[in-house]
Amino acid sequence: MRTTSLREYSVCFSKSTLLLSLRMLLLVPAGLPVGSQGDSQSDNRVMDNITARQGDTVLLRCAQGDVVTHTAWLNRSSILYAGEDKWSVDPRVSLVSLNQEEFTIKIENVDMTDEGQYVCAVQTSSRPRTTSVHLLVQVPPKIINLSRDSVVNEGSNLTLMCQASGKPEPTITWKLISSSVDLGSEDEYLEIPSISRQRAGTYECTAVNDIDTDVRTVDITVNYAPMVSEGRDVGVTPSQRGALECEADAVPEADFEWYKDDRRIFSDFDGIEILNTGSLSKLTFFNVSDGDYGNYTCVAINKLGSSNTSFLLYVVIESTSSTLLQGPRAVQDGSGGPIGAHSHTCLLFIAILPFLLRF
Repeated sequence: MRTTSLREYSVCFSKSTLLLSLRMLLLVPAGLPVGSQGDSQSDNRVMDNITARQGDTVLLRCAQGDVVTHTAWLNRSSILYAGEDKWSVDPRVSLVSLNQEEFTIKIENVDMTDEGQYVCAVQTSSRPRTTSVHLLVQVPPKIINLSRDSVVNEGSNLTLMCQASGKPEPTITWKLISSSVDLGSEDEYLEIPSISRQRAGTYECTAVNDIDTDVRTVDITVNYAPMVSEGRDVGVTPSQRGALECEADAVPEADFEWYKDDRRIFSDFDGIEILNTGSLSKLTFFNVSDGDYGNYTCVAINKLGSSNTSFLLYVVIESTSSTLLQGPRAVQDGSGGPIGAHSHTCLLFIAILPFLLRF
């Protein structure tokens, strides 16, 4: 024995309720068995489906034809209109026209709850007639659940979620706005294993169906330890102004510390100023003295680690004839004079030696 499915039971129940409603309206003669209302005594017509977008206004038209004694529009098991009498309490439903030609009602601002079968039942002088139409409601996509903005450490695994509703069911795509990298995901979940600093930025989730598009974004910040640029040695003339600059790439931004040899230096210490601006720290000497020359170290620190680089501040002595460098770039001969000048004299002697040998 075959078990009746829930769908078959629902269909049977709806048909029974519909016939009962029609009898209440005297559209079907009382006392007439339901099974006797065959095709020979009634005319059942099915119109093409009506497809509407959520928020649209829909017109349901039913042709009248012969002399009509009773007429009604029904939604599943509910009576919307019986002739000119409105049975529905929904303010969106209204009568447009009722005459010998047509019986038309209007449903404004349709929603998913309005989707389903509608039946126009007409009792003429000869026989009853029903016309049914199925209303399909399309809904534009709407992103209903999106991951929040997040801050993660470099190397962590990250999962982003973007869920959307709509009809037809929307397609989800992901895009990293600040990069041209293909994320390779068309799912509501985006998996990012061992995230790197290059994958930080604004992620865009797009939900698309045949009706419309919905777009929302989520910002991802990736923390990483400082990375300091290589220090550049600087030469300064005594009593002049000089500066050392230290730059560090880090998230969150790094804090800077300066050291001369093993001694930490602070701002406003012995004519020195330390100014930190974002990723850059600048150590300025307003009046360089002999004690200022030497090795300096810049250390950049955040909660994930630290990095450092070294500088050499060396002396530059200006002379009327030439500039002598006292530092890593100043190479001198044993007499204290520049090797460059001694080499120049040797070359000049070699050049005139052939002329001297002629005499």
